[in-house]
Amino acid sequence: MHEIEPHFNWRDYYTAEHDKRSPFYKRTYSEFYFTNSVYDHYIHPQWDEIGSPTLYIKILYADYKEGFTIIELIGEWNDAISNDIMFLKREVLDPMIDNGINKFILIGENVLNFHYEGDDYYEEWFQDIEDGWIAAINFQEHVFREFRTHRVDYYFNFGGELDDLPWRTMTPMGLYNKVKSILEKRLT
Repeated sequence: MHEIEPHFNWRDYYTAEHDKRSPFYKRTYSEFYFTNSVYDHYIHPQWDEIGSPTLYIKILYADYKEGFTIIELIGEWNDAISNDIMFLKREVLDPMIDNGINKFILIGENVLNFHYEGDDYYEEWFQDIEDGWIAAINFQEHVFREFRTHRVDYYFNFGGELDDLPWRTMTPMGLYNKVKSILEKRLT
């Protein structure tokens, strides 16, 4: 896991540590000191901690004019033990929503497991983005199964074309436009 870096090809477009509206503004990173881990596996120091001992993220892009963000995740999403959705909602999503973000693209190919506890924070997030949406792309199939089993799919859009998007070959705006197009077709 320590070799899995957050996607870095978009750093010419955006870096959260230089964005005054980002929850990670002025954060500094090491390339050599590995301090965060998921259980007994160290993770690359470029991932951002949100308060959870098992889930880490990277805001890859935020566009306040269009009102969207792209967030990559790594680790275990565990609401049952560590209430990860609460940390994500309070530490990252609330500040972004307060700055006009209402469309969220979550990239989850490095999310190993999902453990559900309740839907209070998902419901709150969904209500906070009245005219927006949440798209979950490229999560593992067993994670999507857990989303469905616990009806998180009521809040997240996933499945079909969203399950296997070649997002690394796109620009951030290209990915946003592709996801937006897919969701518009679903809603009409």
